[in-house]
Amino acid sequence: MSEERVQGPAGAERIGALRGELTRRDLAGFVVPRADEHQGEYVPASAQRLAWLTGFTGSAGMAAVLHGRAAIFVDGRYTIQVAQEVDGGLFEIRHMVDQPLSRWLDEALQPGDRLGYDPWLHTADQAQALKAACERAGAELVACDSNPVDAVWAGRPARPCRPAVPHPLVFAGRTSAEKRLAMSDTLRAERLDGAVLTDPASLAWLLNVRGEDVAYVPLPLSFAIIHGDGSVDWFLDPAQSSPALIEHLGDGITLRDPEHFLTALGQMKGRVRVDKATAPMAVVQALTVAGVSVDQGGDPCTQAKACKNPVELAGARAAHRRDGAAMVRFLAWLESQDDIDELTVTERLYDFRAEGQHFRGLSFPTIAGAGPNGAIVHYRSSEHTNRKLLPGHLFLLDSGAQYLDGTTDVTRTLAIGTPSEEMRRRFTLVLKGHIAIAQAVFPEGTTGSQLDVLARRALWAHGLDYDHGTGHGVGSYLSVHEGPQRISKVGTGAVPLRAGMIVSNEPGYYKAGAYGIRIEALVAVEERPLPEGGERPLLGVETLTLVPIDKKLIDVTLLDQGERGWLDAYHARVWDDISPLVDDATGAWLQQATAPLV
Repeated sequence: MSEERVQGPAGAERIGALRGELTRRDLAGFVVPRADEHQGEYVPASAQRLAWLTGFTGSAGMAAVLHGRAAIFVDGRYTIQVAQEVDGGLFEIRHMVDQPLSRWLDEALQPGDRLGYDPWLHTADQAQALKAACERAGAELVACDSNPVDAVWAGRPARPCRPAVPHPLVFAGRTSAEKRLAMSDTLRAERLDGAVLTDPASLAWLLNVRGEDVAYVPLPLSFAIIHGDGSVDWFLDPAQSSPALIEHLGDGITLRDPEHFLTALGQMKGRVRVDKATAPMAVVQALTVAGVSVDQGGDPCTQAKACKNPVELAGARAAHRRDGAAMVRFLAWLESQDDIDELTVTERLYDFRAEGQHFRGLSFPTIAGAGPNGAIVHYRSSEHTNRKLLPGHLFLLDSGAQYLDGTTDVTRTLAIGTPSEEMRRRFTLVLKGHIAIAQAVFPEGTTGSQLDVLARRALWAHGLDYDHGTGHGVGSYLSVHEGPQRISKVGTGAVPLRAGMIVSNEPGYYKAGAYGIRIEALVAVEERPLPEGGERPLLGVETLTLVPIDKKLIDVTLLDQGERGWLDAYHARVWDDISPLVDDATGAWLQQATAPLV
């Protein structure tokens, strides 16, 4: 589905049609999340109900429609975007943290009202929060058998049904049988009789398969059940299968029609794990009705998937070398251009990457923010917002790609022309934070939230900060945003970092209406030697990303000797690894870009 703006008569017609459907169902209202059955970051066109109804195309949000009122809720990333895309005459625009849905329902619901929701699009915790809000208002929460939006959405796209494909062992590093045996041991250790896999990334990892059902993440959107003996029932549309896939799966994996999923849940026994973060309420309900002891915890695949094996780590290094070569070719080309804009840059960078071996597309929509657009953290250029790269401005470029052997994500902030002294100082403060993470050595058991302060220390000393996490986990030819690991000052960063995890290192600074700065590289957590007399095993990180950092933006006087040494050594490594992969003209540019600081 195109990301159309649904305003004016079209928006009024759609919300009116939905209200008519609610009347037919004896419902006072309905909640419309930006979600599919798997709570994925990227959802297929058939699940873009929020965009169809409201016009809002951001990656997080929710709407509630009653007969007399309607509201849309977004977080701070999208306050500008939602005002541009949504008709304020149809929907009250609310901040989901400061003005949450629960508070709005307290005001809007009347005693006796029946509020509908789709149990396939909400987790159990989300459904419980809706139920509590309804009870406070004397209303009732009703699980709908089918989605009212779908009933009035003329021309709704079909559910994705693209072939699932084997992910070869040369890239996966471990067979599915080995992974399933390990998962069986995990289930037994936790006294579980099975687990329902509702995150498609988990089953893709476990079965060594990939798909094309959503943009940017190579997933087959489907559910699976893993039993205590390691056998798996995979509920995949027969049209997505093939003889090659069946041969690849081998023994112990049974393909079943998705129509049989609820029946299979009803036949489960004992104690069964469901992922609290991704399992829809419909799954929890089906298991509860069957008399199963439902254990809402973490997906049993998550930790194992996060800790890459040696083959995956080697693939990540290879993918980053190719990606680095594409980025360097692009940067050398960019420096020779005049009168260029964000959209042109985005297209040209894609072309450079697409020439690389094993390329399978982007890992997320490229963020190419010139001047003040760079201050919008999750900016996405469009015909309406497109800006030229003008002298004296900063250009923030955050991009990444999917390769069969790895997933990349890199941000570089570039000076167009001569930067101001303020820009150089603040860029260097961000760089100091980036280097602090890259140089960190820490004992096993250290969490991302404990490391986060290192990235902010130099900024804090000058009264500055940034409002996003310092790092997110990254998959192996899977999601560019993968849990459980994060580097963040909030509670989501409270997971110990372990050897083999890949995480981003991306401190930043943003001056609203002026410019944005972010320096991002992916790093792999690795074991470090224990010094003489040391008592606790140590970890550090290996920087995977191989792209020069713009030296025009560095105030060398703010760097200490260790920081200068790190940067010179990093640039020397970029030169050694990337120069053999580029042409002579690009090599000449790279030699200058990676020369030692003076």
